[in-house]
Amino acid sequence: MREQAERLVREAMEKNTVVVKQGETRIEAVCGKCGAPNRVKAAKGVTRAAFTCKECGHKQETL
Repeated sequence: MREQAERLVREAMEKNTVVVKQGETRIEAVCGKCGAPNRVKAAKGVTRAAFTCKECGHKQETL
């Protein structure tokens, strides 16, 4: 099964039918005030992204 999957990936890469893109990063952040989980999108290369908690509205930055 693994060999077949690897072969199919190699064939697709050779035919140039598969395009690999780098996009935005998703960061799973926890609110420092209420502890609610938040999913934050950050641009490529950014380590800290500002966000507002969905539950309590507290403005903060990811770690």
